[in-house]
Amino acid sequence: MNNAGIGGSVRKAFKAALVVTIGLTGLGDLPFSAPGFMALASAAESDKPAKEIFGAAKLPAVLSARAIGFYSKGCLAGGIAIPTDGPTWQAMRLSRNRRWGHPDLIALVERLSREAAAQDGWPGLLVGDISQPRGGPMLSGHASHQVGLDADVWLTPMPRRTLSARERETTSAISVLRKNTLHVDPKIWTPAHARLLMRAASYPQVERIFVHPGIKKKLCDTWTGNRASMGKIRPYYGHHYHFHIRIKCPPGMSGCRSQNPPPAGSGCGKQLAWWFTDEPWAPAKPAKDTKPKPKKRHIRLTDLPSACAVVASAPAPASEREVTLGADPIARIAAANASNASAAGFATSSFAPLPATGPLPQPRPFN
Repeated sequence: MNNAGIGGSVRKAFKAALVVTIGLTGLGDLPFSAPGFMALASAAESDKPAKEIFGAAKLPAVLSARAIGFYSKGCLAGGIAIPTDGPTWQAMRLSRNRRWGHPDLIALVERLSREAAAQDGWPGLLVGDISQPRGGPMLSGHASHQVGLDADVWLTPMPRRTLSARERETTSAISVLRKNTLHVDPKIWTPAHARLLMRAASYPQVERIFVHPGIKKKLCDTWTGNRASMGKIRPYYGHHYHFHIRIKCPPGMSGCRSQNPPPAGSGCGKQLAWWFTDEPWAPAKPAKDTKPKPKKRHIRLTDLPSACAVVASAPAPASEREVTLGADPIARIAAANASNASAAGFATSSFAPLPATGPLPQPRPFN
């Protein structure tokens, strides 16, 4: 592609993305000859699904850490990885390359692993999916986990030995439910499970903990400690092999949209009782309209917040080691590149507020 081949509409959209995202100091001609900018223009013109663009990224964007958009419609700048192994955690399913998150979330997972091991009798966390290196839609699995503020943690305790790479791909998490029921299995469930979940919910940064309704009921019926955070533990489909941590947008982070707070109260009353009726589990009624449905349209890069276009094409660090928990790596790399950024006429850490995303459906009951 050459400069002349960039259509006017793409050029305008590209310029808007840069202005919104990195705070250009002037509105003159953009340097389209720069390789990163050309890659962004190509991505904007292509019909490639966003999940393919973000799913192909092996390393994060060297930009200031920002969660951009909403949990199910956004991306991640300046993500860092949790190490594959720590004193009180092991990361699972390494081939997926989904152990990346906003630094606040990675620090919280590390803290939970350490405190649960020291105080709750939980030997360590088996960490599941967090996010892709640059967030965004995934090639398979989750609708959320797009902005680096969601993390899955197995309900299986970490073993006392280090799992091999093969074991991390083939070992299955264990359901805590009695087979073919909505209730936890007392042969599997332990008080340490309850302590782990209530500790995770107690952190002020945490917005929600998603668990199976049977787990929520067990906590409602048996937890005798401080119940102030019980309302953060939300029943939802699945989540009996793992629990899902969702944290709030970091304070003052423009362009990141948190979920509405959970309803007041413990969530142990009518909201929970609904899950133990037939309604949540009844098969969906077939639509009366027999006309063939249009083919589902994949989310494109242009459907995401404007800043995600720059995240998708931003430079990557030299190696994963530079962007793993422990050394404030993004700040160091960004500082090293600051002079080059200034010479190009923009500052990579200056993100303007993003436009609001469209309306999103709420699950029933409200979670």
